Amino acid sequence: MQRPAVFDVTQKTSAVDFATQMDKASEKLIVERILAARPSDGIIGEEGSSRPSGSGITWVIDPLDGTVNYFYGLPGWNVSIAAKDENGVVVGVVYAPTINSTWWATRGGGAFFNGATISCNDPVELHRALIMTGFSYDLDLRHGQAALVAKLIPKIRDLRRSGGAAVDLCFVGMGSVDGYFEATLNEWDLAAGGLVAREAGAIVTGRNGGPADHEMVIAAGPTLHAQLVSEIG
Repeated sequence: MQRPAVFDVTQKTSAVDFATQMDKASEKLIVERILAARPSDGIIGEEGSSRPSGSGITWVIDPLDGTVNYFYGLPGWNVSIAAKDENGVVVGVVYAPTINSTWWATRGGGAFFNGATISCNDPVELHRALIMTGFSYDLDLRHGQAALVAKLIPKIRDLRRSGGAAVDLCFVGMGSVDGYFEATLNEWDLAAGGLVAREAGAIVTGRNGGPADHEMVIAAGPTLHAQLVSEIG
């Protein structure tokens, strides 16, 4: 929340994909706190923190999801932290301070928003669905994404784009939107928010119903999810 007046910007995959000094400072703080409490755990961090696990638990960290929102002073950026074992994500927390929102979930233990139990919307038909999405920083991929949006727009209620994948997945989980899809997510984008959505009753898969991965993530309640997989696959 201590947003600087001047940003130190580091380019990543393209001129529009970047990190700031706050992304790096946030990750440093999170990693230090985790390892102080659990020194044998592994780390996967968006800003480069990496260490193997000696305990069977690895933390997956997006220290500032929605960096472009943060850079422009827009709401919805968040901190996303998850822990996984050999069977997948065990716990996930997404904190978006500008919208006073904290979501968390535990595997098999349900999903919560600011202390209240949440669940996704179901059943929802495609033509009544409010859908969220995001776009790749790879400019070559945006042509295909634009074509997909053009295909879907006449078939759905409307489309939203917030700029933070973790929050988008949590919005599905709490029923603020009906579904979400996005290509080129990384593990740190998906880990915590994906668990929140799943524990809230949503199905989270890839393009053709397989595992969610870098190619595609589709999240929605069971009825809408089947229709989105059909349209996107």
